[in-house]
This record gives sequence, structure tokens and C-alpha cells, in this order.
Amino acid sequence: MTRPSIPKGTRDFTPAEMVRRNYIFATIRKIFELFGYQPIETPALENLSTLLGKYGEEGDKLLFKILNSGNYLEGIQNAFPDGEEAFSPASVKALTLLITEKGLRYDLTVPFARFVVQHQHELTFPFKRYQIQPVWRADRPQKGRYREFFQCDVDVIGSSSLLNEAELIQIIDQVFLALGISVSIRVNNRKILSGIAEAVGASGQLTDLTTAMDKLDKVGLEKVLEELLSRGLSPESVEKTAALLQWQGSQEELPVMLTEFLRDSVTGQKGLQEMAEVTEMAKACGLKNPLLFDLKLARGLNYYTGTILEVSSRDVEIGSICGGGRYDDLTGIFGWEGVSGVGISFGADRIFDVMAALNLFPEEMASATHALFINFGEKEVRHCIQWASRLRDAGISTEIYPDPAKLKKQMEYAHRKNIPYVILAGEDEIRSGFVSLKKMKTGEQINLSPDLLTDHLRP
Repeated sequence: MTRPSIPKGTRDFTPAEMVRRNYIFATIRKIFELFGYQPIETPALENLSTLLGKYGEEGDKLLFKILNSGNYLEGIQNAFPDGEEAFSPASVKALTLLITEKGLRYDLTVPFARFVVQHQHELTFPFKRYQIQPVWRADRPQKGRYREFFQCDVDVIGSSSLLNEAELIQIIDQVFLALGISVSIRVNNRKILSGIAEAVGASGQLTDLTTAMDKLDKVGLEKVLEELLSRGLSPESVEKTAALLQWQGSQEELPVMLTEFLRDSVTGQKGLQEMAEVTEMAKACGLKNPLLFDLKLARGLNYYTGTILEVSSRDVEIGSICGGGRYDDLTGIFGWEGVSGVGISFGADRIFDVMAALNLFPEEMASATHALFINFGEKEVRHCIQWASRLRDAGISTEIYPDPAKLKKQMEYAHRKNIPYVILAGEDEIRSGFVSLKKMKTGEQINLSPDLLTDHLRP
């Protein structure tokens, strides 16, 4: 018999893990709503026409495509153009589009843009939304990188105000402060990167430049420069880019250096101005985590046009745990042009891994159950049912062990589920009008009347 398994890059979650994951989601959701953002959901499946071409060449390769239902090979004889080899790029693309019309969403931002255009007459603009759902990428699984993972997105669309960027930075700061994670918030601007492309003589190759730069922390400078050459940048352009990426200086000196470097680029100067405004407003909010201008930050997705953000843990090396940026015309790809938006995405799975590594989850979150009634038999259970209902009415999660098993077995159940309190209400306790409440962590045991039990267990 084949041993059951799941696809690589996906995971099962135990009840204890789900309690902790839900703690992350609830913390993030609370802060999103504190800033006035509203929830939406979109389908796991999107039409491939919605997804293709929105994430750049690399992103398109990572889309999970879904075979059409029914006879998906019908009409395959028409898939190959006359004179084309069966496995030429053109033939493979034609075949793919013939047998698959849908795909799993790669992120939440492009489906959000589709949602906004489709429902524009039902929404109030600027529209502030948050969305907490899974996404899928056909990536190579490795530490901190999964094929199925949750994103927690927050976006505002229909406004070009830089106040939105400052607010999102404040949300980042508050979320990670609430979760106990020390982070570095790095910021750059795609207009600055466009100016750099102009200054190094590669103005028509911005995507090539940013795609390679986005890998700098992963593969190192030498590999990035090799990739730039392979993408067709001239040796002179690559040399100028290398000099810029190797620049050493302080945060205060960086804008000064760039002002000179980008003196002939109107776009680059505009990016520097936006950067200054965003960082000034964000720091005025009293951030608890450092906000750093990172020239090397590129974020390779094609739809970013202004501010770009990326967040990493200062204590665990795991890559980005939050990121996003400004997109000035993402809805234009769906027929509604000139609508600007900005958003960020929290990677819940990597955040979970960071919190687990640093032991940041509250101890009481280890179990969904707060108290367990021991089952001494049918007669005693009748009383326990009433008392358990009273506790649940007070918002205290409560279980009654279903069978009158040996006391040792029931206590082991409470121990394995990390239930903090056990309530013993046997024949003697019922006769005396008291129950025994045992704190599992310390073994301390006290007698209480059922009326006082609720107050004692209330969080």
C-alpha cells in the first residue's frame, strides 16, 4: 500500500499549529481594521488571461495551470501551427492555451485589481481592502519558501496620495510590534530605479535590471552582473551598475549621492522626492522599527511604479516576511486606466516560522481548550453539562471528557492537549457543593463553588 503523502512545498497543520496561525491572522486582521480596511475574498482559480503577463517572465513560469475539465485534448490537432516543431516554444504555448484556461492565483494583488474593475460600481473610492487567503507558486521548495502559502494583503486603490504609503509603513510597524518580531523596514522607489537605468545607459532594459538586482541578496554581486550581461546590457552599463551597487556610505549620504548620480533624470529626481516625503511622514508616526532607504531593493514584479517596501526579521534569516509597493495603472490591464493604488502583503507562513524559532507565541495559545471536566460517570456528567454550558456562555472554551475512563488517561489527554485547567466534579464534590480546579502547569488545586468557577477561569 502506498504511504499517504502531500505535494512538496505544501504542509498539514496540527490543531496546536492552527491555534497559533489563527493568532497571527487575528492580530493582523485587528490592525487592518483599526486603520479602516474592509475584508474581501476572491476565488482560488482565476482565468489564465487574468494572470499571464502580470508578473514578468519569471512569474509566468511559476503559475500553476489547471487542465480543462472534460476532454481537454479535444482539438489538439489544431494546436501546432503549420511548419512548427511539436516542442518549439510557439507550439508549447499554443498547446498550453488549448488545454488549460485557468490557473491558481499567484498573489492577491492582480485578482484584487480584477475585482475592483469588475465591481467598481459597488465600491466606495478610495477603496481600502484587506484579504487573507492562500496563494500558489510552482517554485522550488526550500526553507521559508513554499508552493502553497497564505498572504495577508492590505491595499488602498483610487488615491495617489503618499499618505497611503506612510500609513502602510505604520501598519507594518504595528503588526510586528504586536507579534513581538523585531524587523527592518526597507524602502526604495521604482522611479529611482528607472532613473538609474537611464543613468547607466539601459533605459530600455529596466525589467532586466530590476529582475537581476532583486536577486542580489540571494546570489551575490558577481552573479547579478553576469545575469545583466546575459540579458543584453552593455559592459559599460554593467560597470556603472556595479559601481553603484558597491557604493559604501551612510543612510544620510545616500540621497545626496543619488541626487548627483540622477541629476539628468527627471524620473529619478521625482522618485527621490517621493522617497523623502514618504519617509518623513512615516517617521513622524513614531515608528518602533528602523526604516531604511535600500538602493538595492528592486522587487522584480512588473506592476510596481513608485514606492516599494520589503520587511525582514532582524533575528531570523528567512528572507522577506512582508513587501509591496505602489502601482499606478494595474487596473488598466483590465480596461480601467489611470487608477492608482498601493499595498503590502504579509507572508503569514514565514511569520509563523520566525515566531516559532524565537518562541514568541503566548503560552496560553498552545490549546484551544481552556478547561476540561473529568468524566466520573453518567450521574456526575449531568452536573458537568450544566456547569460547562455556563462557562461557555461566559466565553470560556470548555470540554467534558466523553467517556468515564481511568483518571490517569483523562489527565494525560489534558496534558497532551496543553489544556491549562482540569475540573474534578465527582460524587463527593457534588455532595459538598464544590468542584476541584487543578492548574496543570503547577499541580495547584483549589476548591470552588460552581458560581465562583466562571470568575476564576475568565481570562
